[in-house]
Amino acid sequence: MSRFGATILDAEGLRLSAEEKAFFREANPFGFILFGRNIADADQIRALCDDMREAVGREAPITIDQEGGRVQRLRAPWRVWPAPLAFVEQAGAQAEEAMYLRYRLIAHELRALGIDSNCAPLVDVAGPETHDFLRDRCYGTDSARVAALGRAVAEGHLAGGVLPVVKHIPGHGRATADSHLDLPVVDADHAALTACDFAPFKALSDLPMGMTAHLSYSAIDPVPATVSAKMMRIIRDEIGFGGLIMTDDISMKALTGAPADIARASLEAGCDVALLCNADLDTRRAVAEASGAMSPAAQTRAEAALAARRPPDEVDIAALEAKLSAIMGG
Repeated sequence: MSRFGATILDAEGLRLSAEEKAFFREANPFGFILFGRNIADADQIRALCDDMREAVGREAPITIDQEGGRVQRLRAPWRVWPAPLAFVEQAGAQAEEAMYLRYRLIAHELRALGIDSNCAPLVDVAGPETHDFLRDRCYGTDSARVAALGRAVAEGHLAGGVLPVVKHIPGHGRATADSHLDLPVVDADHAALTACDFAPFKALSDLPMGMTAHLSYSAIDPVPATVSAKMMRIIRDEIGFGGLIMTDDISMKALTGAPADIARASLEAGCDVALLCNADLDTRRAVAEASGAMSPAAQTRAEAALAARRPPDEVDIAALEAKLSAIMGG
């Protein structure tokens, strides 16, 4: 097998153009990601997923951001979910079961559309100064509790035949700026980060895929984690994450420079694959060229992640819905 391209890329519209098909055939990205502009109805989404996989000639993973709350690309007629933090608080002592059921139902919807990955669980630990763009997406303020809820989310995905992507490694909760717009700088020392922020990722270090945080942890390295070899060593050696590591979107404003240069720097730092979103075709081409093929180690991790995909378990979806409704008080 030839190695996959070290990228995850998106499409401009509801179907691939002839130019996009030719580009993806040549670039052979590891996988794809969908956004709201790629979504009209179920038949269209399935056709787009087929286009993407046909272009690369294999069952490439196709991911999406379907957390619930503000971050859910699928909306009505699909299920619309409250923000995770409010959902966890409402579920109370039964939050782990509720989160499992929530994401098992999400996995059911995704898999029916041809989508077999989701950028969740989010196990960033919320704190008193967590920026509003992230806070209600978190699961709580206690790292052990967040880890347990993250495990439930991951298991709900896997049972539904969908690969979870744990994020944002090694922890985004202390950020007081929105990394879509600025580079957050966290000045906590290494010991404090290890005790709190890193802990949920260590507990979930066996998951097949993870996504980086575009944060500067100034006590360790002023360079953003996504392009920091020091932080990537901590993620691999201290946190012990053994799965495939993708960047968060390299077009976010927390990172500076041309996307091709950022992609190259992230891979040199130790990421396995660069995620590029919302770019024109020329930029996608430049990033694919700069990224090249996966390293042998990255290819091994990619193949292991794909091997974690399994057929959905046989469940009564209506019964799961009823069980969740009872937990959430109707």
